[in-house]
Amino acid sequence: MTRLNFKLEATSPHTSARATTFKTLHSTVKTPIFMPVGTRAAVRGATFRELSDAGSEILLANTYHLFLRPGAEIFRKAGGIHRFMNWGGSVLTDSGGFQIFSLSNSRKITEEGAEFRSYIDGKKVFLSPEASIEMQKAIASDIMMVLDQCVPSTSDRNSAAVAMELTHRWAARSLSARGDSNQAMFGIVQGACHEDLRKISAEVLSSMPFDGFAIGGLAVGETKDERDHFTGFTAALLPRDLPRYLMGVGTPSDILEAVHRGVDMFDCIIPTQLAHQSFAYTRRGQLRLERTVYREDFRPLDNNCPCPACRNHTRAYIHHLFKSSEHLGIELLAVHNLYFYHNLMREMRSHIINGTFYEFYQQNKETIKRRDEENPMIPTRTKRRKTPPARLGDYEIQRATSGYCSIKHISSGETMHSVNNPDEEAREIYVNQAALFSTGVDTVIWDVGMGAAHNAMAAIRAIEEMPQHPGQFKIISFEKDLDSLRLALLNPSDFPHIRHCAPHAIIKEGKWISKNIEWVLKQGDFMEQAINESAPNIVFHDPFSSKTDTQMWSVDCFRLILEKAGDQQLRLFTYSNSTAVRTAMLLAGFFAAQGISTGPKSDTTIAFNKAYLGSGPCPYPLLDTKWLHRWEKSTAKLPPLCTQSTESVEESLKRHPQFVNNLKSNL
Repeated sequence: MTRLNFKLEATSPHTSARATTFKTLHSTVKTPIFMPVGTRAAVRGATFRELSDAGSEILLANTYHLFLRPGAEIFRKAGGIHRFMNWGGSVLTDSGGFQIFSLSNSRKITEEGAEFRSYIDGKKVFLSPEASIEMQKAIASDIMMVLDQCVPSTSDRNSAAVAMELTHRWAARSLSARGDSNQAMFGIVQGACHEDLRKISAEVLSSMPFDGFAIGGLAVGETKDERDHFTGFTAALLPRDLPRYLMGVGTPSDILEAVHRGVDMFDCIIPTQLAHQSFAYTRRGQLRLERTVYREDFRPLDNNCPCPACRNHTRAYIHHLFKSSEHLGIELLAVHNLYFYHNLMREMRSHIINGTFYEFYQQNKETIKRRDEENPMIPTRTKRRKTPPARLGDYEIQRATSGYCSIKHISSGETMHSVNNPDEEAREIYVNQAALFSTGVDTVIWDVGMGAAHNAMAAIRAIEEMPQHPGQFKIISFEKDLDSLRLALLNPSDFPHIRHCAPHAIIKEGKWISKNIEWVLKQGDFMEQAINESAPNIVFHDPFSSKTDTQMWSVDCFRLILEKAGDQQLRLFTYSNSTAVRTAMLLAGFFAAQGISTGPKSDTTIAFNKAYLGSGPCPYPLLDTKWLHRWEKSTAKLPPLCTQSTESVEESLKRHPQFVNNLKSNL
């Protein structure tokens, strides 16, 4: 039994989002929850009445700062932080580990603790796990955090491992120092951006009697995609029956993504800090009120917000306050932003309980991160950004009038996904038709012709959004020239599919591993690389056309794929509906069917082996004798690199099991 009487109330389908309740010494807390940051026992720009009216249930205070001023003795005399600042809700105290991490030039970390100089008087101060807990006991917070060693999320594995192991030892000492105090205590999972370390940290800390767990070491150098990935990865490792807290994160978009991945609690200075820069959050995106466009805008910040700023003032007035350097503008936006955060939490909780969170997530994940509803391109830096290259090696970016971008192979003139949005085409032709969720326990996917990784990333995102799958996925991508992917990575604003840590890892290390996905790259000639690879269950066959990649559409290529599968079920999906390509598949021993239509093509092609047909009724429309009649009339009927005569190919097709029954029925 933990000190928080934690209860998991609801989870939502197709997502890891949770609605929970727990009881602290001062209040009943409902999650998901955002905790405003009151570092020094005060939230900048908001009174405690305003915090309560906005919906604040827990405030976060910082042990490091309160340790330096006013000190433990003041809190003991005051009877704890709640009486000291006259706050009736709950309080969580951070241990000070992150602040010590920030003092990179003036602190010393040893096994015993951290030595640093006070920013108040310059005196040396020593903070050990025991001293941190003793201070938090004097503060009398509802939830205490263990002292941890935080390192940059980009740290090498050895550095991250050393810090993680020290954090584990400090965690055990922190628990011992708590003694019989009725204050709750959370452990902090570390490990930077190394999955194996995160697993170790979660396992070690979960064996200790903590009342909840925090995900630490993020928002300190990694990309947003890496942060989202490691949030979900770590949350899945933590006990289901205890709170999960993502420390120091973040924006509304960060929080929405983290709730989707199973996190319950959040804190960040962003809502009050950005108020100082005139930023306001709304359901249509982020506004910057000092912009001239708001000078004559007499609408409220957000029509659906009940905060004092929205009830009583216009955008024009708040714009005037910032232009006049009146502090009231900051106060109004700070309170407004806190209302926004708390309303977002309540709305997410309601959708989780009603089972509709996944739909809410899909509807809001893009709009919630807009920079400004009138002009999304607000400059955030004073320096001009360097324009990324539109060309790399033999590839260049093609911009469609409908807004999406593709990549053109210059020497051949062919464009990858030339007619449809590449991400939509990848989902429809490859991922959706393959029905990955219905595959067996373990699935191997061959991604033949990786290109800019649209197909592989469509599969990865589909797998990540699955509520649960019993086995592992292995994606093997084959590619000769990586410049197309490199070009996409240099232009993330044009290629949304690569806004994920996986493509970066593939380029850098040749592999990326998640909790149930392994993605590996095989660079070079496909026929040579494929011989030694794991047998495929699914093939995404997406090279350039037979004019450019002739061998990839030959009978020999398809026969190699078929032979590699052996006796296990195999399906192959491709964009081509070429008569010659389908002939190559049939001659190799595949069965062939019509796939979905795409762009100007009436259909695409799905091929499979005999083992797949033996598993039950075929769900795809097989090519029949009508196709054979069209083949006879075709002027481009022979496969690439074919050495057989037309007569020999025709005889082979007529003997193919796919057509024998149809032929007999038509005689």
